[in-house]
Amino acid sequence: MRLVLLGAPGAGKGTQAKKLIEKYSIPQISTGDILRKAVADGTPLGKEAKAVMDKGELVPDKVVLGLVEERLKQDDCKNGYILDGFPRNTAQAEALDAILVSMGAPLSVALSVDVDKDDLMKRLTGRRTCRNCQQMYNIYFSMPKTEGVCDKCGGELYQRDDDKEETIKKRLEVYEAQTAPLIEYYSKKGILKSIQGIGSIDEIFEKVCSVLEGR
Repeated sequence: MRLVLLGAPGAGKGTQAKKLIEKYSIPQISTGDILRKAVADGTPLGKEAKAVMDKGELVPDKVVLGLVEERLKQDDCKNGYILDGFPRNTAQAEALDAILVSMGAPLSVALSVDVDKDDLMKRLTGRRTCRNCQQMYNIYFSMPKTEGVCDKCGGELYQRDDDKEETIKKRLEVYEAQTAPLIEYYSKKGILKSIQGIGSIDEIFEKVCSVLEGR
């Protein structure tokens, strides 16, 4: 199973990816993780990426795609993998497809976890984090017993800057402009599957497995 996970920030892709890793024994490929490892290891692509990052610039697609290709050729990807957070736009998707075709292993499925925009806003802007133990709560869905106080350690709960409404709106706008067109791209290729990301984590995972296994 060679899988791309799609969905807006707050859709719960990361949580579902962890459960997929356990069930199907395939690795999750995060471009952030492989970029950090390549830089730490001092590989040729890692050095190229570091030079760009040190200038405060975005790592070019050519370098990111090279890192992804290297990672997908490793032994633990032979039985499949989950790409999460990549590709981010159709240009990256087209370049990735070309690499996978050259490897003789095209994508099996692009899975979109769909959540209504109002629900996404509540999930993200409602988050509160404990300053002490980092336990997370949500003022709409999972409130602490005492407002503003962590159930686990009694620490103060606060709203992170990246969970504030203006920041969230910008993140969702970027997603809509850049990443949402991937839905159409993979739909045209005939490999798009969609599920509604509503319900408990286990209920959503059951939907994911049903779609992936054609049940």
